[in-house]
Amino acid sequence: MSAQREASDAVDVEVDARGMNCPLPILKAKKALSAMHSGQLLRVLATDPGSNRDFQAFARQTGNELVAQIEQGQGVYAHLLRRR
Repeated sequence: MSAQREASDAVDVEVDARGMNCPLPILKAKKALSAMHSGQLLRVLATDPGSNRDFQAFARQTGNELVAQIEQGQGVYAHLLRRR
């Protein structure tokens, strides 16, 4: 299954953090993940250009899997995380 298909079809929770700067997209993701079950997928939409790097570090620090990072165009980045 491609990352694009997985990103659009299998998401359990989506967080819209567009227009927010660091650390707000990470904080919103952390809150959403805490309410999710292990194995569920979270998609975070962000416009912060530094969010790619931020979510890579967040995944390493928390043990959640960063499944995909997709630039959707018009400055929107989608980050797909699997809850540990």
